[in-house]
Amino acid sequence: ESNMQIADIITRSREPKPWVDADKIPWHEPGFSRRMLREHLSQEHDLASRRFVVVDGHVGWIHHHLLGDTPARILDLGCGPGLYTSRLAKLKHSCVGIDCSPASMEYAMQQAVEQQLDCTYVHGDVRTIDFGTGFDLVMMVFGELNVFHSSDARTIVAKARRALAPDGVLLLEPHRFSAIEQLGRQGPSWHTAESGLFSDTPHLWLEESFWNPQSCTAVQYFHVIDAATGDVTRHGQTIQAYTDEQYRNLLADCGFKSIELLPSLGTTEGVGQHHLMAIVAR
Repeated sequence: ESNMQIADIITRSREPKPWVDADKIPWHEPGFSRRMLREHLSQEHDLASRRFVVVDGHVGWIHHHLLGDTPARILDLGCGPGLYTSRLAKLKHSCVGIDCSPASMEYAMQQAVEQQLDCTYVHGDVRTIDFGTGFDLVMMVFGELNVFHSSDARTIVAKARRALAPDGVLLLEPHRFSAIEQLGRQGPSWHTAESGLFSDTPHLWLEESFWNPQSCTAVQYFHVIDAATGDVTRHGQTIQAYTDEQYRNLLADCGFKSIELLPSLGTTEGVGQHHLMAIVAR
């Protein structure tokens, strides 16, 4: 069976269908969630989350530039282990975080209790969960919006609009169109690991990407081959690309009037974040 699975990788001929053959990597699965938390907290890279020094800079910019140094109610969608919410709470903001990762939620809750922070965390799917109302700021950072199908992204933005107070602000940090196209067109790669994001045991990791110009999506496949058994596990995700005009239209259709596109979140341009931009909408 293992050889047949490997043969399937070698003999495949059809490019994957976006959102059908590859939707999302298993953020909600406990083992994956635990391994992802380790990457979130790592200070060796900016892959799962940014390093703390970068997050500190973002939080300072949000506190001063968006919130005028005034205590506010904040909703963080896809909050992960609460790196932003915990820091914002220390600046006297009241924060709610939503995420589907059980390990990240457990860590965030533990930090809130230990540090006595005004943070509430909800384990759930941002596509379906109720956001509540009366927030001064709703934020979704680090390219999170693009991992959702465009219909789900529209639902999330519309729900964010309804969750905001009359003078509230939406902060998004999505991917640039060119960055997602580049990701989809990059060549395959591989490496070996004693353990990693998709496995606790030694394995061979094969990664490949596909760009679909019709849907403007990049599909990524991650093939994990167990070193001991040869068993193959495949994970995949689709990432949706939007032009600047499409971002503006999405927000306008959901009821936002003032829409500002920024080259980066805060003052981090040139700090390894060239694939991301920022949008502030009111």
